[in-house]
Amino acid sequence: MSETEEDMAAAWGATLDDDDGSGAAAAVAEPIESARVLNQAEIDSLLGFENGSDEDASASGIDRIISSGLVSYERLPMLEIVFDRLVRIMSTSLRNFTSDNVEVSIDNVVSLRFGDYLNSVPLPAMFAVFKADEWENYGLMVIDSAMIYSIVDVLLGGRRGTAAMRIEGRPYTTIERMLVERLIRVVLADLSASFDPLCSISFRFERLEVNSRFAAISRLSNAAVLAKLRIDMEDRGGRLDLLLPYATLEPVRELLLQQFMGEKFGRDSIWETHLAEELWSTEVDLEVVLDEQPMRLSDILALKPGDQFTLRQGPDAPVQLRCGQVTLFEGRVGRRKNQIAVRIDQVLGRPHGTADIQMQRRV
Repeated sequence: MSETEEDMAAAWGATLDDDDGSGAAAAVAEPIESARVLNQAEIDSLLGFENGSDEDASASGIDRIISSGLVSYERLPMLEIVFDRLVRIMSTSLRNFTSDNVEVSIDNVVSLRFGDYLNSVPLPAMFAVFKADEWENYGLMVIDSAMIYSIVDVLLGGRRGTAAMRIEGRPYTTIERMLVERLIRVVLADLSASFDPLCSISFRFERLEVNSRFAAISRLSNAAVLAKLRIDMEDRGGRLDLLLPYATLEPVRELLLQQFMGEKFGRDSIWETHLAEELWSTEVDLEVVLDEQPMRLSDILALKPGDQFTLRQGPDAPVQLRCGQVTLFEGRVGRRKNQIAVRIDQVLGRPHGTADIQMQRRV
């Protein structure tokens, strides 16, 4: 018998002599001690706590796991490309709008509950409600106080190199609201242009609010997509948030779920140009129909060399030009130099007038 087996036998013998059973617990615990046991820091990290602080300890780890599963929403790859396109367009339009060096960057694009975002917005701020006309729903744009005072300072001729002075604790003036509204209209126009390669959409400014309670465009528990933008104007700048509820994006959900390489939105301008050039240079056979007559099959089979057909059309009667089964033009037969020609008098199947071109057909 090996030493290990002798030790185990001695341990089991000791448990038989132990009346209160405490020895059994100690003997059984010995082989289990080698198993991996998580410490408190690892347990806190697994349940989502940060460093095991007291403020995190007040929340239940099970509640955190349940709530984290509820905010996991569908990812929209094309929407991220739209926002990247928005950043580039805004950089140009805001430079023209402010006559200053403007840099626009996107921090992140996240999905969250609408109510959670409204509760996290630091006040004071301005809430711009806009409507997507084609989608018949609303979106929200939030401009923080730093961005508000920066844009007012820039548009009213503030000196460069000095940070915009912020005066907290007072309502925004009419001039400040009007200047911020101009900024909002510029951003909404850029947002519409960002969606153009994907679909045609126009975002229309509705109203400007300073209280988040009056900017509730969706239920607090509904899901939304949040894009956080950072706008820098030398030493000035601020943040601008775009919030689009999933209900607003539902009409174009299938388009936003698509995944394309780069920012071509599934289109390749090189191949489009090449295809257009090849189509313009494609040769098409046109047939001039002088007359049509119904005939029996027996008469056609009885035809022999030397038989003649009598056309029911006169020499000045109009004829039709066809491409396959499609009738394109109507004209008259004539002669140009030593060739039989057809002059087009009317374009069929199109709303506008006659063509002044001549098409020749050799017989």
